[in-house]
Amino acid sequence: MPDLLPRYGTATLSEVVPALLHAIGSPLDDGPSALVLPPARAAVLLLVDGLGHELLRTHAADAPVLTGLADAGPLTVGFPSTTPISLTSLGTGLPPGAHGTLGLRFRVDGRLLDALGWSEGRRDLREVLVPEQVQPEPTALERAAAAGVDVTVVSHREFRTSGLTRSGLRGGAYRGVGALGDLAAEILSGVDERVPGPRLVYGYHADLDQLGHVHGPGSTAWRWQLRQIDALAGMLLDALPAGTLFTVTGDHGMVTVDRVLDADRTPELQAGVAQLGGDPRARHVYTEPGAADEVLAAWRAVLGDDAAVVTREQAVADGWFGPVQDRLRDRIGDVVVALRGTAAVVRSEAEPYLASFPGQHGSFTAAEQLVPLLTH
Repeated sequence: MPDLLPRYGTATLSEVVPALLHAIGSPLDDGPSALVLPPARAAVLLLVDGLGHELLRTHAADAPVLTGLADAGPLTVGFPSTTPISLTSLGTGLPPGAHGTLGLRFRVDGRLLDALGWSEGRRDLREVLVPEQVQPEPTALERAAAAGVDVTVVSHREFRTSGLTRSGLRGGAYRGVGALGDLAAEILSGVDERVPGPRLVYGYHADLDQLGHVHGPGSTAWRWQLRQIDALAGMLLDALPAGTLFTVTGDHGMVTVDRVLDADRTPELQAGVAQLGGDPRARHVYTEPGAADEVLAAWRAVLGDDAAVVTREQAVADGWFGPVQDRLRDRIGDVVVALRGTAAVVRSEAEPYLASFPGQHGSFTAAEQLVPLLTH
């Protein structure tokens, strides 16, 4: 069984935007929010990629502003605990089994879609697998904008038309930025008190996750980046107009892996496998016809106590993805693998860059699943 099953419907990233909209007096027509936040004129949500609850507590001395805020969490992020799943859950207000973004790489119409680049290998799939069709549910941001909320998304300019933005974060006005300075400036512009009406600003910062991957979470470089984010939070708190609810969360935590198995160099993990998706901490194994039982047995034998290895049916029944729509079931691997402890299944040939990272995430450990929901 998973170490920490996501708390779908009560305390995950899917509940955050509905709670913020309820706080500014523009609730979505979905009934009462599972999360309760204080009422406000406007709301800002800063999502720091890779800001795990346990990492923040461990390195509290590097982030006195953030750790001085009230925490309405910790929240669980969903499975896999990876950026495309988490951001789509945040933007749509839906669990993975409802929005259908189910892995870093997952199968859609026979293709293995890389959800970060919306690509297969080097091929851009935005015209083949149209993001608005892969994830057709209206996002919470779209619904809020349609209800009269002034919605602003502040993120890196290169993400404006990305498949991930179009699928899970569409809605409102997009403000493209390139550094901490214009990130702060655009967030503040989005809650200008001279503009009437309810306002919601979502800001995204990516660099902590990048340094955690490359150098390891808690490394010197990672800690310096956390200090910069803490300074950003302090500047925003000083400058936000009265009546603004300021919140900070993450999309996952991270672990440093120390036991690595290479699927590209382990014949037992290749037999009967048609496609291998997911990421090093959470794998979707798509099998050849009739080979699912043999693949399940082989992966269990090789990984042993380092992973929970289950069938698609068991993963769905046990609630790994939340309630799963029937049309989305074949996006899940015939065999689903969640790594335990600090183990990883890498692909040195197919995913050489990803395989080189000491910092990884995607599974069910508290270090990966739990993120704060800091409020002021």
